[in-house]
Amino acid sequence: MAGIVAVIVLLFCGLTAIRAGSSDLELNQRIDIEDYQRLAKLRHLSEEFFQFYNNLTVTDVTPEGRLPSAQDLLCYAELAQLTQAITSGSSWAYKMIDSWGSVPAGILMGHFKDLGHYDECMSIEQTSLGTTSSTILGKYCLANLPLTELLGGSGGMGMMRMFNIQTAVCFPSACAATNMDTMLKRLFKQFLGVELSDNSQLVNQNSCKVAEKDSFDGLTIFTIVFLSIVAGIVGLSTLYDYFLCQDQKKVPVLIKIFSARANSKALFQVSTKKNPNVISSLNGIRCMSLIWVCYGHDYIMGITSPNINYLEVYSWMKSPYMEFINQGVFAVDSFFYLSGLLVAMITLRTMERAKGKLNVPLMYLHRYLRLTPIVAVSILVYYKLLPYLGDGPLYGNWNFDSYDSCKDNWYWTLLYIQNYAADQECLAHTWYLAIDMQLYIISPILLFIVYKWGKKGAAVVFTFTMLMVACLFTIMITKNYSVLNPQGGGGDISHTTHTRTSPWLVGFLFGYFLHATRGKTFKLNRFVAWLGWLFGLACLFVCIFAMYPYGTGKSKTIPILNEAFFVSFSRVAWPVGLSWVVFACMQGYGGLANAFLSSPLWQPLSKLSFCIYMFHLVIQNLNAGRTRVNTYFSDYDMMLRFWQDFGFSVLLAYLMYILIEAPCTGLETLLLPNRREAAKAKLLPIVPTTENNVTPSAPALEAKILPNDVPETNVPAPELPSKTELEQKSDQPETSNNVVENK
Repeated sequence: MAGIVAVIVLLFCGLTAIRAGSSDLELNQRIDIEDYQRLAKLRHLSEEFFQFYNNLTVTDVTPEGRLPSAQDLLCYAELAQLTQAITSGSSWAYKMIDSWGSVPAGILMGHFKDLGHYDECMSIEQTSLGTTSSTILGKYCLANLPLTELLGGSGGMGMMRMFNIQTAVCFPSACAATNMDTMLKRLFKQFLGVELSDNSQLVNQNSCKVAEKDSFDGLTIFTIVFLSIVAGIVGLSTLYDYFLCQDQKKVPVLIKIFSARANSKALFQVSTKKNPNVISSLNGIRCMSLIWVCYGHDYIMGITSPNINYLEVYSWMKSPYMEFINQGVFAVDSFFYLSGLLVAMITLRTMERAKGKLNVPLMYLHRYLRLTPIVAVSILVYYKLLPYLGDGPLYGNWNFDSYDSCKDNWYWTLLYIQNYAADQECLAHTWYLAIDMQLYIISPILLFIVYKWGKKGAAVVFTFTMLMVACLFTIMITKNYSVLNPQGGGGDISHTTHTRTSPWLVGFLFGYFLHATRGKTFKLNRFVAWLGWLFGLACLFVCIFAMYPYGTGKSKTIPILNEAFFVSFSRVAWPVGLSWVVFACMQGYGGLANAFLSSPLWQPLSKLSFCIYMFHLVIQNLNAGRTRVNTYFSDYDMMLRFWQDFGFSVLLAYLMYILIEAPCTGLETLLLPNRREAAKAKLLPIVPTTENNVTPSAPALEAKILPNDVPETNVPAPELPSKTELEQKSDQPETSNNVVENK
């Protein structure tokens, strides 16, 4: 019922949204000859700069309104040596001039950034000729050249005037950004006859880099030592396992927990055995959603890269393909859906065998211990190791890698409440973990409701789902929150639990449905099966393309009422569409979709999904920050960029899986009371098994959802089955006489 209501409203909003007529964003390309000539004067900015300051004085480097400081005097001394070295023809001085950028060629195509030659500037190291034995180092910075002010009040250059040009400058390291700012403003005043306002900041200190690196602090040293010790333990365990253990059944438990050989074997071994009680299509849905998330993040990196065709991004934003990137939020909704589905399906099955009992505290403890080791190591890697892994003109100033906030709010991330408690999250992508953990905490309430009252309890959950839909709708209307245009008003509503609950609840209801109808076969005629696929695909494609005429780069706007209807009900329609896909694949109506989603090849990637999600931004930040030359934006180039980033992300995820995730889950199996007793009784594996991606500490349906979305139900060990949770039912021929026909 929830799906029917949601889809009717969504289809209405989608059809209303896709109205005829869409005026393209036209750029005013009228060119003023005087404006263009002014820009041409800046083509050789470095030569003009050093010619103008050939006879340098201390007042040239001192900002107006104050006396020279000690830092100003030191900057003046090094610049004076630089001008002398230029006169004498010293190579290091000409390197400093040669490394500057200029006004980029191709401004009319959106080439707004010239990175100069970063390594040439950073390689400068010259002993000072003064009384002190200091060293002159190159200092690389990016200077902003505001076109609106530099071109004066004329109306030429059209929309180009809205952008700032960034170009590289190289100064002696003793000079601060304020010194560079002062000298550039005076140059423009003399050279172009333009006096920039005091509020115009041409050089930001955050964009400046020197060759000197900060020494390791205590936490960085701890991170390196900790990972080295863990790697040493894994290495020694692997060698012991490989050379000294001929019989794998007699490998000591601790050796098997840390052995890369044993964990890798479990990771890469796939199961091709068909089992009607295993939802193998979840592996494909999970992996495709993970790829979608990583792909979308790479596009954000690519759009903000120093492209030579930035204006073509506006044309791309008007293409239908852009909607796959812009609506990547539904990839995360897929994870919420899968999480809710498995929470209901697995836990209800175990509660049924335990006669309604559920050890909630131990359930919470298992969940926390399962997620937190990887999250904690991720914080250390992003915050302390990533700054030392690479270098480049844009390194450390990218979209996702400003992790200074971790210094003040890292503990909120480990408590999984950062989406409410912290103004700025330590790791940008861990908001998903916070929401998923908070929904997991309330899951026992919903589980007891549906277990005790059955369909009436499901009706209560359905009512709660509709209330959450109404909550999101009301917030968007009353506070004018817009998803398509966040700058237009309101705030961020994508990282809060009360606005992202609907997909999880729909998954929970579908999981209850699968639990209630387990062992039954639904026979559908061809017409009903095709109708189901049309319904499911309509849900998915309307969610992606309904907002195509609106948003960034589009001239049409949508009333907040229409947008609120779409956003609220699309959060229900998307998981409803996925529910049909899962149902059809389970009941034999999936065809090619089932063959693709249920392929055993997804199993290893599915097991690595949590580590890939947590560490893929390390690779993307590293590769993007190392950029030293301009790039070209196109869908094909972005595809090339994605696959190289994703490939290295998988390799890094495998390393973290071997070092952290697999050993920690194995240790948890031994340390937690129920898990230890089950392991001794050989009811639980010590290392990850291969049947449907079972991890060391979870029941067998737990095809590890990104990131570990399946609960551990923690019933007493004697009640745990000797086979996997779903395979138990295969020993009882329930399906022979339980057929639901729909003709």
